[in-house]
Amino acid sequence: MKSTLLTDTIYELLELAGWSQVGVVAILAGSVLAALVVHGAVFMLLRRLAGPPDGQAQRIVRRTRGPTRLAVAMLALALALPAADINPELSIFVQQMLQIGMVALLGWSAVIVINTAWEFALRRHDVAAADNLQARKFRTQMGILRRAALLVVTLFTVGAILMAFPSVRQYGISLFASAGVAGIVLGFAARPILSNLIAGVQIALTQPIRLDDVVIVEGEWGRVEEITTTYVVVRIWDWRWLVVPLSYFIEKPFENWTRESASIIGAVVWHLDYTAPIDQMRVKLNEWLRQSKLWDGGVANLQVVDASERTLKVRGLMSARDSSAAWDLRCEMREKMVAWLQREHPRALPRIRAEPADGALRAADA
Repeated sequence: MKSTLLTDTIYELLELAGWSQVGVVAILAGSVLAALVVHGAVFMLLRRLAGPPDGQAQRIVRRTRGPTRLAVAMLALALALPAADINPELSIFVQQMLQIGMVALLGWSAVIVINTAWEFALRRHDVAAADNLQARKFRTQMGILRRAALLVVTLFTVGAILMAFPSVRQYGISLFASAGVAGIVLGFAARPILSNLIAGVQIALTQPIRLDDVVIVEGEWGRVEEITTTYVVVRIWDWRWLVVPLSYFIEKPFENWTRESASIIGAVVWHLDYTAPIDQMRVKLNEWLRQSKLWDGGVANLQVVDASERTLKVRGLMSARDSSAAWDLRCEMREKMVAWLQREHPRALPRIRAEPADGALRAADA
């Protein structure tokens, strides 16, 4: 009763002074300002109680400050609005703004929840570890689902805000009611976006590729550096970037060298003369692999895989912990074998043999 009497008294004084509308605005603004002051004081206290500056509690406090500030301001405005004697048009406008603010607040809060959950989960999955297969699986799956969830939240939030305006709502209803050619055109225009979005969900569930996978796409060797909701970025060995639509990895074949594990088998090929000491080469290859820090102790093999009319094709197989180590290991074994053959068995290197004609043989015999 006292607050109502005080409010009526203030209105009467403002009306006598000719400042009724200004008074209403002042009351509403004062309510919002007071709520923001209280909100700031509460969060100042929370920052002191949340622990170290780089802790999880501090991160949550910082991220929830914006949405809670908006919520407190809207709450104060909603509480002060019934007490304000304003005209119906202004009241409808303010209510519409509050509705839009509430929708935006819900969308903002959903984004914060998604991102906070994503960061908490990442702390348990370190891709810098030697055996990072499970971490790469998790990051790929959750990363794509996170981006898809953010896209859906954004679309629904923007759509709900637009539908709050009667003119836009009527336009949207009439547009959907017309359907026909416009609907077909819109369907074709949205097809790439929808196909990539669906492909992203498929990749998140089936995981034909993951972050940091070694792949060969369009004849280019590289690593999967980023997976978005529409495209994949592959960093090629010569520091170029190959940007590929997400649907490519569902519709077309490609090579994935790290599908099940980061370990990989590398091959080195030598073309040698038929006099090459194969047994000694096999012994030397095993010896060098045991001495190398790049070999993971798995596969070590040397075989003659082909024989042409001029040379033997000798292949050495060796395994390493990842594709980068396998590349360096292959180069190391190739160089050591060539140097050893040049030094110990130079006649084993490829040679071109020529036979003299009969006339040349008779001249040489004479």
